[in-house]
Amino acid sequence: MYQRILQQKLVELSANWSVISVTGPRQSGKTTLCKMAFPDYQYVNLERSTTCELVRKDIEGYLLQYPHGLIIDEAQNLPELFSALQVVVDEHKDYRYILSGSSDFLLMQNITQSLAGRVAVLRLLPLSIQELGNDAHIPTDELLWRGFYPAVWGDGKSPDMVYDSYVATYIQRDVRQIQNVKDLSLFQRFLTLLASRVGNMFVASSIGSELGIDYKTIQAWMSILETSYTAFTLQPFYRNIGKRLTKTPKVYFYDVGLVSYLLGITNVQQLAHHPLRGAIFENMVVCELLKGCYNAGHKSNLSFYRDQSQEVDIIQEEAQGIRAIEIKSSERFHADFTKALKHLQTLLGDEIVSSKVVYAGTEQLFTQYGGLVNYLNL
Repeated sequence: MYQRILQQKLVELSANWSVISVTGPRQSGKTTLCKMAFPDYQYVNLERSTTCELVRKDIEGYLLQYPHGLIIDEAQNLPELFSALQVVVDEHKDYRYILSGSSDFLLMQNITQSLAGRVAVLRLLPLSIQELGNDAHIPTDELLWRGFYPAVWGDGKSPDMVYDSYVATYIQRDVRQIQNVKDLSLFQRFLTLLASRVGNMFVASSIGSELGIDYKTIQAWMSILETSYTAFTLQPFYRNIGKRLTKTPKVYFYDVGLVSYLLGITNVQQLAHHPLRGAIFENMVVCELLKGCYNAGHKSNLSFYRDQSQEVDIIQEEAQGIRAIEIKSSERFHADFTKALKHLQTLLGDEIVSSKVVYAGTEQLFTQYGGLVNYLNL
């Protein structure tokens, strides 16, 4: 069982918030996290239809039975719950409820309608490299192949079996719950095609042409992936600096093990020579940065820079300025890795407070453009 970084923020917020929601992908460890953070709280899972019906008969009465804390799993399955929660927490400020759910859209829709301003929202992604243990020295290719779902590491399950089950469950349950996708085999082809474009521009019309469907359907399907924490788009950085900047987002998955599975990669050796290894490595680093945002209780502050001549993989906007990060999957550092960073520093000057190259090597170097570090030291 792994200690999750988000636990500290979860416990901290419980001192002042009657309701906290924890969303994230299926099987990312939300239930385990909530139980570890609040071992004295009672637990109920609304994914079980019989339990859901039992609670529905008298929701307020059920909630009032647990003045010392209640964890409610898959809360989005009972929409009536949220208005009842509003009544209870308005009258009982010291009651505590933790809501967990794997569908961000359904959960947040109900929160917005009934509990706006009363809920602290947290997001839990699969394990981070730090949570696996920085001292473990897990080979890069093994991380890219296995991914970061707790079942792969803590339960010792085969990545192929974990991701095969994930995709089958995801298609059968979430896709049909969020939107009535009639052709599931075509949707799965879309999922695989998207994996082949990881780290590249998300152009709905281009993907639609390959699959023989219109771009609006592709956009709707992408929304499903985002809602279920399967894939996401990273928006481009924009600033009026006299350059023609791209307006097209890039696409990534929330877990690289799923990407490897969708690409048909079945072992570490195959991954080591795969043409998309660099893109998968980039996806991993982007997700590590995103996990850092979420584990601190913040929204994403990530984007990327691209003009007609240069691209910087990550722009991270913070209060003190901009962190610029270039990602390279090479195990050896090369001076030309800093070319795009120097270009951006020329354009933005003192706004850039940190420039780094994240690469797959182990040597930490320093130049006038900032630390050049391997991914374990992000």
